[in-house]
Amino acid sequence: MLTRFPRIAAVLALAALPAAAGEPPVIPLWENGPPGFEGRKGETEVIDKGTITNIHYPTLTVFLPEPGRATGVGIVVAPGGGLAKLGFEGGGVEPARFLADQGFAAFVLKYRLPREPGVPYKFEEHSLQDGQRAVRLVRSKAADFGIKPEKVGMLGFSAGGEVVSITSYRPGTGDPQATDPVNRLDGRPAFQMLVYPGPLGIPSRLPAGSPPAFMVIAADDPHTSVVINLMNLFRESDIDYEAHVYARGGHGFGVKKSVRKSLEHWPDRMIDWLQDEVVADPPLLKSTK
Repeated sequence: MLTRFPRIAAVLALAALPAAAGEPPVIPLWENGPPGFEGRKGETEVIDKGTITNIHYPTLTVFLPEPGRATGVGIVVAPGGGLAKLGFEGGGVEPARFLADQGFAAFVLKYRLPREPGVPYKFEEHSLQDGQRAVRLVRSKAADFGIKPEKVGMLGFSAGGEVVSITSYRPGTGDPQATDPVNRLDGRPAFQMLVYPGPLGIPSRLPAGSPPAFMVIAADDPHTSVVINLMNLFRESDIDYEAHVYARGGHGFGVKKSVRKSLEHWPDRMIDWLQDEVVADPPLLKSTK
């Protein structure tokens, strides 16, 4: 994979974690571990049938499109798992590969899990920190990834949608005096895509600077009201959004083939939205900025 991107190969050779031949590169959010938890960097993660727990060293796994198909858009993908485990394959790798095939640079976020028993992490603090750092890190390497820093967004599934929400609705202004140049960049995504999101991280009113959104959920999902309420918030705030509420599908249908044709093609609607609203230069999206 890296042989097609010599400039990226040079950058990742310095920053990426070791990967098996043919595997996508992995970049740590903080090389020495998250601030305040550097000592837990080396703890072993637990991997079980595509899910991961005991995460103390958050990373981004990089999936890049073929150069001839690249759109210049980067997307941080946050998998679900109830904030107690991470559905890394179904909610991370699978959608990232799909996005890359469509010309979008995708970065699967392995974030810390505040609901895993016995961990010291908090959603309002550490989930937000991981989300903002992921957006900043991708922006800091935008030239190497062949993307535009102003076109870096997020896609979240289930609890990953909650991570996207808190990152999207909190101020992300960088610190111009930060010793780490990554922390000088804006940590708020330019757009957000929420797939059957949970309720955490969503404010009662959309704050200034909230990014436009694409949303998907099934009407028989227990969290359908989250998307319906968000639709009203976006409409009242005059911020661009698109929402799809499908008749059935339950929770967790992902990007896999489905017996329902509508669900099988929802990823195509996401690509249509990205092409119409984000890839366009200048973007057509409207936010409160």
